[in-house]
Amino acid sequence: MVSDFPPLSGASSRLWLPRMSLTGCVRGVMARDTRGVPLKPEQRFSHYPATPMCTISWWFTGSVEMLAPGAATTAFSQRSPVSSSVAFGGPFARPSATWSSGPVHGMMLLLLPDAVHYLTGADPGNWMNRLVDVSEVLPQEWLQMCMSVAAEQTDEGRVRLIEDFLDPRWQVVRPKQVIGTHRYADWVSGLALHAALSRTGKSLRQIERRVLRWAGQPLRELKGFSRAERAFFEAMEANEAEAVKWSGLATDVGYSDQSHLCRQSRRITGFTPKELWDRIQHDEGFWPYRIWQ
Repeated sequence: MVSDFPPLSGASSRLWLPRMSLTGCVRGVMARDTRGVPLKPEQRFSHYPATPMCTISWWFTGSVEMLAPGAATTAFSQRSPVSSSVAFGGPFARPSATWSSGPVHGMMLLLLPDAVHYLTGADPGNWMNRLVDVSEVLPQEWLQMCMSVAAEQTDEGRVRLIEDFLDPRWQVVRPKQVIGTHRYADWVSGLALHAALSRTGKSLRQIERRVLRWAGQPLRELKGFSRAERAFFEAMEANEAEAVKWSGLATDVGYSDQSHLCRQSRRITGFTPKELWDRIQHDEGFWPYRIWQ
């Protein structure tokens, strides 16, 4: 399934949702292409929320620089180059942002962290808040897949290569209790169930340790992501009806009050819900949020 979001500037942003057999492994594939689009410097930022996902990112044209944590998105912000054209990212416990000095054409594969562990043996928590060359993390056959994707000429062909590579490997290692889903809440429930039904110890502490090893973050944190995601999607639906009531939405999705929602929104995105909504609608750099609407 592929989705194109109407751009603010003419830049192309696309989202592919995985085939059903990979929904317990892949969250999606995002692509961004700013070639031929005269973006202003302030339009060349890309904002990402904190996420439990692991990522593989390709830059086919151009390169990006990663902003320092908490740095303002200005021409003078502290940032460092992403030196690899194919990079692995672990889960991010904080929002992040990148900037490009010129045209960029790139793609990002979002992988569920426990799937990364099952498929590669890597512990996602070892790569928390880090973006490194894929050769530091992935086995040789994965590196070959990454190079094949980089050499492919179309984004559709690249997505097909990724899925054809992952599908047979995932069917071998996927847990019997895995739940196919496009939402965090169902994935977190399935992960906790798999941890509870594991043959080795079933105490609460052992279950939590297992989840931490597989996903890189505690179960409590993962549940926080699922609640924040639900708030995001319900806000998008409510806004279409011009009826976003933040206090009511906060309690509906499980926050104690609107202030609790605002604190969590700031922690995950860097903004309050209202500020985030305004940015999604009017700021070019929030294309990763718009693409999921």
